Amino acid sequence: MSAATATAPHAAADGRIPLRGHLRHTGALIRRNLLWIRQDPESMFDAILMPVVFTLLFVYVFGGSIGQALGGGQDGYVQYVIPGMIAMMSMTLSQGVGTGFSQDFNSGVMDRFRSLPIGRGSVLFAKISVELVRMLFATAVLMIVAVLVGFHINHWAGLFAAVGLSAVFASSIMWVFLTLGVILKNAQSVQAMGFLVLFPLQFGSSIFAPTNSMPGWLQAFTDYNPLSTLADAARGLMVGGPVAHDLWVTLGWSVAITAVAAPYAIHKFRTKS
Repeated sequence: MSAATATAPHAAADGRIPLRGHLRHTGALIRRNLLWIRQDPESMFDAILMPVVFTLLFVYVFGGSIGQALGGGQDGYVQYVIPGMIAMMSMTLSQGVGTGFSQDFNSGVMDRFRSLPIGRGSVLFAKISVELVRMLFATAVLMIVAVLVGFHINHWAGLFAAVGLSAVFASSIMWVFLTLGVILKNAQSVQAMGFLVLFPLQFGSSIFAPTNSMPGWLQAFTDYNPLSTLADAARGLMVGGPVAHDLWVTLGWSVAITAVAAPYAIHKFRTKS
């Protein structure tokens, strides 16, 4: 029997699994993924080191010059860039779910999962849940470093709201990287494709610098860039300023990306031969 033919009965059975079964399967797979992290603590190095390196790099290398342009010096730039870096964490760490998924396929783990009578969506939801835990851990590290370099938390409720909004957006982006993890052949390809997506979105945004000095065509791009609206919403929530427009645009992007990418990722996972 071919792999595609063997997958069909399981895909049909997947639709008959009750919600409680899906939740139970997802919980078991989350536990499996967390235990894997405990056995391989090096997999957390990016979540620990990335916030530290990026914060120190941008604050002490670019903070003086960009801060002067903002009119507040380095201290003013700290207040500007830290909320933007929360948005950056949501995008950068999302790539890990795709590379990890691809590695599981190549190692045969996913073949084992797909041979079991479990919900196919449970495998993907578990992956996203654990990556969100990693993202929240990285955000906690980021905020510790931010306070040490002089960031002032003006609104604690706004901080938690900004982190929650980043988690919502990150979960939508993870569906895109899960799709790449299914359709591309290896983790290196997923990482390369992720870089091509991440690089223009991150630096063509308001995360690290205001967009009013950019060329007009680039400003038009940043206006529709969800990382700009996420960074500006986080900035308004944490430091103060307008929030509503950027908040709703970010949520709109999150819903739209999830609505398109999630069904496609689950379909490709079910039918992958």
